[in-house]
Amino acid sequence: MMDARKQLEIIRSGAVEVIPEDELLKKLKNGRPLKVKWGADPSAPDIHLGHTVVLRKLKALQDLGHEIIFIIGDFTAMIGDPSGKSETRPALTAKQAKENSRTYQDQVFRILDRKKTRVVFNSKWLRKLTLEDVINLAGKYTVARMLERDDFMTRYEKERPISIHEFLYPLIQGYDSVEVKSDIEVGGTDQKFNLLVGRELQREFREEPQIILTMPLLEGTDGDNKMSKSLGNYIGVTDPPGEIFGKTMSIPDKLLLKYYRLLTDLSASEIGKIESGIKSGKLNPRDAKARLGKILVENFHGSGHAARAEKEFESVFKDKGVPSDIPTVAIDRAQLESDGTIWVARLLSAAKLVSSTSEARRILAQGGVRINGQAVNDEKLKVSLEKEILLNVGKRKFARIRLKK
Repeated sequence: MMDARKQLEIIRSGAVEVIPEDELLKKLKNGRPLKVKWGADPSAPDIHLGHTVVLRKLKALQDLGHEIIFIIGDFTAMIGDPSGKSETRPALTAKQAKENSRTYQDQVFRILDRKKTRVVFNSKWLRKLTLEDVINLAGKYTVARMLERDDFMTRYEKERPISIHEFLYPLIQGYDSVEVKSDIEVGGTDQKFNLLVGRELQREFREEPQIILTMPLLEGTDGDNKMSKSLGNYIGVTDPPGEIFGKTMSIPDKLLLKYYRLLTDLSASEIGKIESGIKSGKLNPRDAKARLGKILVENFHGSGHAARAEKEFESVFKDKGVPSDIPTVAIDRAQLESDGTIWVARLLSAAKLVSSTSEARRILAQGGVRINGQAVNDEKLKVSLEKEILLNVGKRKFARIRLKK
């Protein structure tokens, strides 16, 4: 394997913290492949570029010869991770967790090498825990330690409810580390508390404690909030090429270099050239975004799609055109009301241009919906589909709508 110090340099690159670094170096010097744990609750069916920050670091560890243990939290998803939440998070059903885990794996292996990744479900061992086991586990951590966690303390001070099962979440996630005997656990900075609990529990169970490797959180296209599907500020890895390119072009200039550092394989010197070019005025940020957009499209769809996505973007935005590859959506007559029309918000949802009717109503209120090129502001509008219509949301989402024959 590569020299331990060179490995450390690669592992440390782009990370926020390595806790503790001297212990990691000691593990690397042993010369054996390390067990690298990454856990993900399948709380939603899709992953976005924010998730890939951690995945790219895992791939780097995989390329160094270490074993990635991908723990799908099908059991913990039914509790709900309280990280960063101001109120109790809704739990998933076993069926939802199972369905989401399938698509999670398909998307994760666009980055990781499937053959070099061990996939395990934490229900395999967590379902076997008895009530006595859970009580013993709960006895290894105090309420005071739990309240050191920022989101718990904030909710406690504001007298917002904290359920007992939320205290169990970090313990159960930490127990995963004991079960797989992980050497390193990787996660976002918002997971630091949970990761450290795993380290402490390994000590309690007389195992060598894992190293904690935290990666920065990626802000979404709004430039302020963490990338999130619920906030609509995300770029999904399964988004069509035109969507990925168009959303990349919409990110604020202040995020451009961070996206390059966290989402591309460009060297530090190459990114430095982009930075100096923008500062000197020799490089237009728009051109730098276009280059980034093509890299991201290429990563998930291939180089041919990247060139077409840029051309399509120019057609729609610069030349005020309409994309050439607009999907056609056939609406079943059973979805129509008795007068043969359909509520516009329901139509947007049925066409998969929005994730829900509530999102549709929000976008309608903002004036972001057009039918045959005309802005729609009335959220109560009923639409007739006797003739095919062109529906678009924002500047990038288009669909031709017709009735199913």
